[in-house]
Amino acid sequence: MDTRPEITAKSWAMIATLGFVWGGTFLVIELALVGITPFWLAACRIGFGALLTSVIWWMRGGQLFTTSPTGGQRFNLYVIAALSSAVPFMLLSWGQQYVTSGFAGVSMASVALMVLPLAHFLVPGERITLRRSIGFVIGFVGITMLIGGQAFESTGVSLEMPGRIACVGAAACYAVSSILMRRLPPVDPVGLSAVLLLLGALLVIPMAWIVEGPPPMLDTRTLWLVVFLGMVPTAAANLLRVTVVRTAGPVFMSLVNYQVPVWSVLMGAAILGEPLPASLIWAMALILAGVALSQLGALRRLFGG
Repeated sequence: MDTRPEITAKSWAMIATLGFVWGGTFLVIELALVGITPFWLAACRIGFGALLTSVIWWMRGGQLFTTSPTGGQRFNLYVIAALSSAVPFMLLSWGQQYVTSGFAGVSMASVALMVLPLAHFLVPGERITLRRSIGFVIGFVGITMLIGGQAFESTGVSLEMPGRIACVGAAACYAVSSILMRRLPPVDPVGLSAVLLLLGALLVIPMAWIVEGPPPMLDTRTLWLVVFLGMVPTAAANLLRVTVVRTAGPVFMSLVNYQVPVWSVLMGAAILGEPLPASLIWAMALILAGVALSQLGALRRLFGG
């Protein structure tokens, strides 16, 4: 398998799309939690996404590995399934009850900083360089500036610290699963996306039943919110994520996490009328500068420099 990342104009378009989609997901989750419990929200989201993706995979022939996988590769597939959807979805759905949305945003931005050292040691062709490290740190500073004081302010609730640990744990799950996904042998991206969601559903649905009892009856508004979460930021976005990680690499994929808080702030202003932070322009400048610095080589190739 060629382990060198292939970053193209299509790669940039895909992470831009993911940043936009996931940027609005926190808002939809907050709205959905009014009518459904956290674990069942995660279960319904993954279950619907798994069903939709599996139908598409079945229509394409239902093949996953292009060569016979080893036992270790199959085990890695199970671990990736748990860490890429089921576990982080449950952690975020539970943790967001007790932390500020700003802290959740910073937690997701930290994925990029976690991926960088992991990829250096575990993914050939993804070496840490001084330029790349500085770029990632600059981008993270931009995120914390954008979110401002609420990034680390306290909610005052008794379970705030476990909630924060849950959010950081979700970020770590995303980081580790991206690394392991890149190391898989050649696979069909639609099949991989479907299998990851199916395995995730098999884990999270029983867990939701054990923790929160039988599934609740949903009102029409909550049902449509859950359908949207399963269709767009789960099924469609998971397929894009798999494609980006498998082609452009986990380090490049982690740049999505610098875009998500930006879109979250902009959508909050546009949809909920929330005030834009005074630091928006400076924060966005730092984020863009950090992304550009960390991916200078890819940008030069893209524009023929």
